[in-house]
Amino acid sequence: MNLAILGFGNVARALARLLHKQRGAHPFRITAIHTRRGTAVEASGLPAEPAFGPPAASLDEVLDGANAQVLVELTTLNPESGEPALTHIRTALRRGLHVVTANKGPIACAYHELREEARRRNVRLLHEAVTMDGTPVSNMVRHCLPAAAVTGFAGALNSTTKVILEAMARGHSFEEGIAQARALGVAEGDPWFDIEGWDSACKAAALANVLMDARTTPAQVDRKGISRLTPEKLAEAAAKGKAIVLVSRARRTTQGVKLRVRAEVLDRDDVLASMHGTSNLLLLETDLMGQFGVFTLDPGPEQTAYGVFADLMEIARNT
Repeated sequence: MNLAILGFGNVARALARLLHKQRGAHPFRITAIHTRRGTAVEASGLPAEPAFGPPAASLDEVLDGANAQVLVELTTLNPESGEPALTHIRTALRRGLHVVTANKGPIACAYHELREEARRRNVRLLHEAVTMDGTPVSNMVRHCLPAAAVTGFAGALNSTTKVILEAMARGHSFEEGIAQARALGVAEGDPWFDIEGWDSACKAAALANVLMDARTTPAQVDRKGISRLTPEKLAEAAAKGKAIVLVSRARRTTQGVKLRVRAEVLDRDDVLASMHGTSNLLLLETDLMGQFGVFTLDPGPEQTAYGVFADLMEIARNT
């Protein structure tokens, strides 16, 4: 199965290494990698360390040369519109390609439209890695909760804000917390997407769209970030046995699915306050299974790459 990869950052490189290690057992071949800086295309398969030429003029040009069956969309997040990843996915679906993405923007901004287009074209649109790295969430709900409906969720889903708030709780400045998040490689290209709650709003919208058919966007999430917080406020909370965590919440109401992102003051032993550093937690509320959760401990690009790999395996099993 031939793959065209868009973007070649940490996750894409981790995926390329994983596919190279698994090449004897699983039928995946990278035939194109396209970035803003350069393009490599070889229909017979690229080497582990491909040589890049000038960037192709268009995605169609890349796909024409790649003879790909799957587009793997791993470009940078745009939380407000999902572009240009949204256009990339639309282009691939119109051409009859399966799509796997770790980019939460398109799933948060236009999931219903993309899902329906994939159904019309009889191809798959899979997205396990968009919210919790490689931790199974949408696949788990789809395959392991027959007849159950997700009625709400709560999650501590943004690593950057956890790193910043924990740094501030130790007496460091806001800027030092940002620097620590950047050094760990967890911050978005523009860390204000994390700080102002846009990343969390994207994850909330994506989860609600996929798990609750919310048909919402990040702009519709009631959102406040952490920029108003200070080391003094965190120290005051800690003295009272509290922790401050940026929490994404969803609940189904008679008016539809309501989404909120807030820095919440929680008891220190609250399960949502139990995740530290880059670890993340999601609690799901369901009508038949009740409440349960999934978490990931100190994930890196390899875990996100595995989420993409798991989606590729599902496509391979069903084609």
